[in-house]
Amino acid sequence: MPRFYDIDAANERLSELRPLLERLRADRDELAQVQRRFREALATDGAPDTEIRLRERERNVRDIVGRMEAAVVQIDAWGVTLRDIPTGLVDFPALVSGRQVWLCWRLGEPEIEWWHELSAGLDGRRQLRELE
Repeated sequence: MPRFYDIDAANERLSELRPLLERLRADRDELAQVQRRFREALATDGAPDTEIRLRERERNVRDIVGRMEAAVVQIDAWGVTLRDIPTGLVDFPALVSGRQVWLCWRLGEPEIEWWHELSAGLDGRRQLRELE
């Protein structure tokens, strides 16, 4: 049985979720930089230390990916659905008058102020005051 959030519980969860999403986004950006730097290094020099660089890169990538996986597992354990890492977009399952909806939030927003139907995405977001 899925866990359903009410507005207050979802907003309380933001205090733990916000820093986790910020770290996840930073890790995603760092991973992209590590991969780009490595490709550039391979293109500019075929130096004998390429094998050493490859091992360092693999270790670095493993560490970053491990942190990212742990963050996603934690978000999932809370019953929150991660929609987009770059924007920190997440959905909280909620019940309104027996109807399932998503409470929608993304990094930068002070609190949960949006919702949408299960079948709608970000484009279908509506303000909470419209929730019936």
